Amino acid sequence: MTSPNQIISARNLTLTLGQEDAPVDILRGIDLDVRQGEVLALLGPSGSGKSSLMAVLSGLERASGGSLSVSGQDFSTLDEDALARARRGQIGIVLQAFHLLPTMTALENVATPMELAGEDNAQARAKSELEAVGLGHRLDHYPTQLSGGEQQRVAIARAIAPRPGLIFADEPTGNLDVATGHEIIELLFARRVETGATLLVITHDPELAERCDRVLTMADGRIAIDSATK
Repeated sequence: MTSPNQIISARNLTLTLGQEDAPVDILRGIDLDVRQGEVLALLGPSGSGKSSLMAVLSGLERASGGSLSVSGQDFSTLDEDALARARRGQIGIVLQAFHLLPTMTALENVATPMELAGEDNAQARAKSELEAVGLGHRLDHYPTQLSGGEQQRVAIARAIAPRPGLIFADEPTGNLDVATGHEIIELLFARRVETGATLLVITHDPELAERCDRVLTMADGRIAIDSATK
């Protein structure tokens, strides 16, 4: 049974990809509990399963086996369409590639997902969130008119505007220079504090990991180390 203050609870979570005659085990029995409001860093070498674990926990990928409860919903019983509905408004995702729609302005990139979800005041909320990330003067600019750092700020605004309880960030500074990357991390942490969301971030930066409440180190599809930093 999931504790009321746990936003994620996984037991023996597995992910197997490939053909039946040549299966590839990506996740090999993950046990994980995450409390509401925690900040976790996910470390590990390439191919250790970090991004796959994040994809499963965020509902972008279905687990092959095990049980998974996220925000009180049993993700292990949901199909792809149901997972998409479960993510809506509940889970924000920030990726290394910004994934902004090139034909939409910054404001439209943030507002449109909320409008499609039928949320009220989507435009006003998008404008407010873009102002909060320092882009109030760039609302009508298209992605090609924005720097990499500005595009990632739009992506953060898009993830946070619906006020999700969970935010996942997969190498959010990977396409940015060091100085801009530090600015983006400061912004992401500040917005998380202001909204009270739980944050799970994939990173190779030990300095960033030290700022988190817990560090999960993955190896060969398993959580090899789960350590508190504070």
